[in-house]
Amino acid sequence: MERGGATRPAVRGPGRPLLATVPLPTPPALPALLPAVFTRAFPAALPAALATVLLAAGCGPSGRTGAPAPSLPPPSPAPSPSATAPKDVCARVVAHWAREVLDGTAYGDYQSMGLSNGQYDILRDAVDAARPVRERQGAALAHDVIDRHVDEACAARHRAGGPDEGAWR
Repeated sequence: MERGGATRPAVRGPGRPLLATVPLPTPPALPALLPAVFTRAFPAALPAALATVLLAAGCGPSGRTGAPAPSLPPPSPAPSPSATAPKDVCARVVAHWAREVLDGTAYGDYQSMGLSNGQYDILRDAVDAARPVRERQGAALAHDVIDRHVDEACAARHRAGGPDEGAWR
């Protein structure tokens, strides 16, 4: 048995241990490896590692004249997406649901449609105005009545900047 090595039983045949033990090899100690690493590889790698750290930290050379290093121009602000005016959002949503109600394909109440109480009032008025037109002149003209009625009502609703009677109006 070697000095400092562990032993394990040797196996002969299917699962039969021998009486003798076989020594396991012992890895060299870490302190014994360190002088070899530092004497050969460390001095050669130190300047490259130091230069990498300094450049990453922004301590690179600034030029021979003592002038500061040139900086990048500030990034130009990205154009923001165009915002849709609240009256246009109101008109689009209310007109969609008014057509659905007129055609009989809508289900639910104003909350399930995502409308406020005031938007639902606009929807009911538009549908009431469009029903007689649909019976006399067809669905296409009734949808035009809805569009006009909703556009006018949403514009009036948002003329002062927003609904004026609380969150549900």
